[in-house]
Amino acid sequence: MADVLSQSEVESLLAALDSGSHATQMAAPAASGNQARGQEFTPPQRVTSEQIRAIRTLHDGFSREFSAGLSGMLRTICEVRLTRVDQLAYAQFVSGLANPTCFSLIESKGLEGHLILDLNPQIVFPIVDRLLGGGRNTCGSAPQRPLTDIELRLASRVIELALRALENAWINVCDLRLSVVQTESHAQSQQIMSPDEVVVRVSFEVGMAEERGMLNLCIPFSAIAATTSRLTSESGLPHRRESINERRQSNSENENSQQTVNLSVRLASTSLTAADLLNLEVGDVILTDHETASGAEVRIDDRPVFRGFPGVYNGQKAIRIDRELEPPQVVIEEPVSLESSASSVVK
Repeated sequence: MADVLSQSEVESLLAALDSGSHATQMAAPAASGNQARGQEFTPPQRVTSEQIRAIRTLHDGFSREFSAGLSGMLRTICEVRLTRVDQLAYAQFVSGLANPTCFSLIESKGLEGHLILDLNPQIVFPIVDRLLGGGRNTCGSAPQRPLTDIELRLASRVIELALRALENAWINVCDLRLSVVQTESHAQSQQIMSPDEVVVRVSFEVGMAEERGMLNLCIPFSAIAATTSRLTSESGLPHRRESINERRQSNSENENSQQTVNLSVRLASTSLTAADLLNLEVGDVILTDHETASGAEVRIDDRPVFRGFPGVYNGQKAIRIDRELEPPQVVIEEPVSLESSASSVVK
């Protein structure tokens, strides 16, 4: 049984409560013990800053291509701008999406796992309206309802356009080969991966006239873990490498186009004695074994390349090409390469 307090003890407790000293005395023992320390329960930073920069560079190209493709599809000026690349838990990604939304589960043959592409209703409904012939005037806030079957079919055209742009953006790193598994309106009901799995979120702002909405791409870290080395080494330079290769090819084509080649036409061939050759006169006919239907032989640097038929064009002697015997590019490039090799030996 609990001890009974005397009247003096009761009065001292009431006085302590009034002055606040009792609370201080009660808190003192806790303060004298082990200090409480705050703990951070957010997922560890598994994606490095270098990888984040590489992913940002990679999807800058996607935003440009998708913007051009969307503008062509909708026949109006559209803008797609990369706004953020960060990492977070999958549960945090899903909780930040609108409900309902346009949530597509994407399968990739080149990456392990599934990707997620989410189109916010604020931009999906204006795009669908535009595809149906409307969209001339702003319609205010988007309807708070799931997409109908017809609207989903129209939205799938935009999603397919985005997937093709993604494949082109990743081509130097990995052949994604993307396809849509399913499209849903309620992301929270889809148990695709563990809630605490680390994902990379790539966010874009899609604009059409006065309408604005977000497009979010979710990539699980486990899906890109095997490509991190290629991601950081190649994704930062795809456009630069492409431009260098195109410049070299253009310079090579320009150099080859300036080369001079000899074009000749052999009508037929036969053998004559020296006496017959000396006795030739105007109007004489030389018989050959060459059939007229087979045409004449067109030669480049004394190599047969085409078959054709002689004639007259605009008052000039001409030859009409009938068929190809050997690709002319091979005939032209081989002397050029031999000449380059010879010049390098001389040097």
